[in-house]
Amino acid sequence: MDSFEYDLVVTNGICVTATDIATYDVAVKGEKIAFLAPSGSLATANARRIINAEGGYVTPGGVDCHVHLEEPALFGRGTSSDTYETGTRSAIAGGCTTIVAFAPQPKHQPSLLKALEETHARARSNSYCDYGFHLLVGNPGEQALSEFETLVNHEGVSSLKIYMTYAALQLRDDQILSVLLKARQHRIFTMVHAENGDVLNWLTDQLESKKLFAPKYHSHSRPPVLEAEATNRAIALSSLISNTPILLVHVSDPGATRRIREAQSAGQPIFAETCPQYLFLTRSDLEKPGFEGAKCVCSPPPRDKASQDVIWTGVRNGTFSVLSSDHCPFNYDDAQSGKMTCINHEHPVGRFKEIPNGIPGIETRLPLVFSSGKLALTKFVEVTSTNPAKLYGLYPAKGSLIPGVSDADLVVWYPDGNLPNVTLTNSMLHHATDYTPYEGRTIANWPRYTILRGRIIWDRDNGGVLSEKSFGRFVKRGPSNFENMWEVVEEQGEFDVAAL
Repeated sequence: MDSFEYDLVVTNGICVTATDIATYDVAVKGEKIAFLAPSGSLATANARRIINAEGGYVTPGGVDCHVHLEEPALFGRGTSSDTYETGTRSAIAGGCTTIVAFAPQPKHQPSLLKALEETHARARSNSYCDYGFHLLVGNPGEQALSEFETLVNHEGVSSLKIYMTYAALQLRDDQILSVLLKARQHRIFTMVHAENGDVLNWLTDQLESKKLFAPKYHSHSRPPVLEAEATNRAIALSSLISNTPILLVHVSDPGATRRIREAQSAGQPIFAETCPQYLFLTRSDLEKPGFEGAKCVCSPPPRDKASQDVIWTGVRNGTFSVLSSDHCPFNYDDAQSGKMTCINHEHPVGRFKEIPNGIPGIETRLPLVFSSGKLALTKFVEVTSTNPAKLYGLYPAKGSLIPGVSDADLVVWYPDGNLPNVTLTNSMLHHATDYTPYEGRTIANWPRYTILRGRIIWDRDNGGVLSEKSFGRFVKRGPSNFENMWEVVEEQGEFDVAAL
C-alpha cells in the first residue's frame, strides 16, 4: 500500500503562468497537479520525492506545436536528421513536454488517414514527451476531405497545415478554399505556410540564369513581398469562407505582420506564429563565406535587424499568439542526406534551391527566449506553452498549473544568477544534428528539471535524460478552445455562396 501523500512536491519555487507570478509549492499526485500551497509549507511533506527549487522559477511544460520529425523526403533532397526518439529527447532537455508534429500526405496519396497511420507507426513507443499530430494536406481531393470528420471526432487530430509554396505540397487557391470550407464545418484549425510559390520559382530561375547559386541567394529568392502577398491572400481566402480561423506559421516579415495585425483589429479570427530564427538570426547569417550560410537556410529566411525588432514587438503586443521552434533538422556535414547534398563539381558552394530547407531548434527554443530578457515571464509562458495548448486543443491539461485539472508538466529553472552563463555549443544538445545555428551564444538559464505527468524526465545536474523513449504518449486533441473561437465563428452562420 502506498504510504505517500504525494508523489512529488516542488517547494520554494516562484510559479509563473500566463497571468500570474507567485511563490507556491506544487504538490503532485499521480499524473496531475494536486494543489498549490504557500511557499515552503510542503518542504517536509510526506512525498515520494521533494525538489527544492531554491527560489527558481517553475513554469508549465513547454508546448511546441510546429515540429518536423522523421518525415518522408517530400521537398527533394535531404532526410531529417532527427527521429521521434532523438527529436523528443532533445525536446525534454530543453523544457518541452508536449509537441505537435506533422503527418504528411504526399500528393500521390488520396487518404489523410493513411498518412496518419504511417506517422503513428514512426512515433509509437519512440517519444520521450507527449505528442500529437497535425495533418499536412498535400492532396485535398474528395477522399481526403471526406475524412475530416473522422480525424477530429475519432482520431483526436483537430488541426492541419497547408502550403502556398513547394511543388510537392503547394495548393492552388481553389483547393485552399475547399480545405477551409470543410475545416470550418468540422472545427478543424488550419495552419498556412504563406509564401507565393509561383513568384519564388520565377525569382529562382532569374537568379540561376545569372549563375547566382550560393546559400545567401536563398533570401534573394524569397524577398519579404512573397510572404506579405501570400499572407494577405490567405487572410482574404479565410474571410471569403465566412471568416474561417487560420494561423499563419513562421512569420518573419514586417509587411506580413502589419497585415495580420490589421485583420485582427478588424475582428477576423487570424492568428500568427513566429520562431526563434526570426528573433535571433538575421540575413547576415546566410551570408557567411562559402557554404557556411547553409546552416541558416530556412523558409521564410531570417530578415534584417529592423525586421527582427518588429517581430519582437509583435510577440509582446499579441500579434503573435505562439512562439514555436519549426524544428526541421538536417545534418550540415553530410553529402548523402544533409545540407551538402547540393554540392558538386559544377556547384562547389552548393545550389541554394537544392539546400535541404530547415534548421534545428527544439531544445534551444525555451532557453534562448527565457534568457533574452525581452519578454515578461508571463508573456514567455503565454506564447511558449499556454496559447499553443489553447489553440491546438490541449488546454487545460497542458499549458497551465490548475490543480486537479492540469497534467503535472513542469519546468524548474535555476534561481537567477545560480547558473553561470552557458556558452551554447552543439555538443551540449541532445538532437541527432551535427550543428546548431545558435553556436556560441550566451544562455543565462536552462531547465534544471523537466517533469512530465509527475515524473522527472530531465535532471540537468544528475543524469540528464532520465526517462525511456516510450514514456511519451499520443494525446488526442479536441477543437481549439482559444477565446471561444469556434462559437464566435458559428454565430456568423454557415458559409453561403449565394450571399457573397
